Amino acid sequence: MREPATEPEDPREIVSLEVRVSGRVQGVGFRYFAHEAARRLGLVGYVMNLRTGGVRAYLEGPRGALGEFLRQMEKGPAGSCVREAQSHWGPATGQYSFFSIERTT
Repeated sequence: MREPATEPEDPREIVSLEVRVSGRVQGVGFRYFAHEAARRLGLVGYVMNLRTGGVRAYLEGPRGALGEFLRQMEKGPAGSCVREAQSHWGPATGQYSFFSIERTT
């Protein structure tokens, strides 16, 4: 039986993405790697270390650029070892105008 057709997602649609990365992701420049990737892709939001040893990023921007950001986070910078990258997509809030590195929570 055929699946019902769904409308393809527009890569230009402005949405949000939350990513939580675990593994060897602290002390290896992961937040700076994320900051540079977000800047290059024109995304806004923030990245921070978590007390649990992971990294959390929240971003808003075009769906296609966020997908590319997620692929880069799944790989990580040299010296990191990403065990898992959990992601959650949602609507954009429009509350961010730049990308920043935030304090650990």
